Amino acid sequence: MTMTDDPERDAHGTDAREDDGDGDPRRDARAELADVIDERRRLLALAYRMLGTTGEAEDAVQETYVRWYRMSDAERDAIANPAGWLTRVAGRVCLDLLGTARARRERYVGPWLPEPLPAGYFAAGTGAAATSAATVSAGVAGGSVTAQTDAATDPLDRVTLDEAVSSALLVVLEAMTPPERVSFVLHDVFAVPFPEIAEIVGRSPAAVRQLATSARRRVAAERSRQVSRAEHDAVVAAFAAATQAGDLAALTRVLDPDVTLRSDGGGLVSAARKPVFGAENVARFLLGLLAKNPTDRVEPAATTDGTGFAVLRDSVVIGVVNLNVVAGRVADLWIVMNPEKLGAWRV
Repeated sequence: MTMTDDPERDAHGTDAREDDGDGDPRRDARAELADVIDERRRLLALAYRMLGTTGEAEDAVQETYVRWYRMSDAERDAIANPAGWLTRVAGRVCLDLLGTARARRERYVGPWLPEPLPAGYFAAGTGAAATSAATVSAGVAGGSVTAQTDAATDPLDRVTLDEAVSSALLVVLEAMTPPERVSFVLHDVFAVPFPEIAEIVGRSPAAVRQLATSARRRVAAERSRQVSRAEHDAVVAAFAAATQAGDLAALTRVLDPDVTLRSDGGGLVSAARKPVFGAENVARFLLGLLAKNPTDRVEPAATTDGTGFAVLRDSVVIGVVNLNVVAGRVADLWIVMNPEKLGAWRV
């Protein structure tokens, strides 16, 4: 799994145009390049689940490949499982980044929220490179893990992958310690064996198993509150109708009494710097926000949490709203306005 600067030359520096008759070296080079690209997509999906933003995930994957290409051809050829090697190194890089990220987020202006993504953002890449991918299945509460392959070809698998990168799950992951988060993501989402994870986090396999078990309990608790996608979208539709009508009473009814609204502007744009609590406070905040920005368009958007909303100004997405529905009401609203976290919506 090597790639050279010259596409006409193979991994050992020989001219790929000189075919010895045993095969087409150029075809092999193209296949190798495709493998590299597919593996990069899988690593991005892994790093995003660990770090919460595509920017940090890109940095982690870039560093992983720097370490891969820093080795000689002979060193790379000696690695029996390049995908496994890249996964382990990416895990170590993410573990290091999580330690520094925690300090940065303590200095973050206002609430820090994970980057919202369009539905299916990782489905194609993860499915194409699903040699070791796995998803958090419905059996997570019982401690089981269901491996999934070819996710891009199966709509049910794609939904599961979207749930694995939902804002609700990422908020839970954000509350974990870095070793706990890395252990859970590598084992329960990407099916990496505990002994290999132990080498990454510097713990014993038994300790890593315990870390993953603790993380799994937290995730299971969150998943037990989740409603079906159909119920989620129905509640969101009622929320949208009440909001568009400016109906304070109707909007308050669709919100959980203990609803929390968090807005992430990162100090770069105007956004609420403290959470808003309670149905009436949140309803008034939302209606006031719309009244202050009458020319902004709010359109339904398919997100990894289900139906959400994109806020557009002059046809440019300036915000994404995700909603967490519990027991038929909106329990959480996450509004991301930080332009550095909206890149996926501006392509």
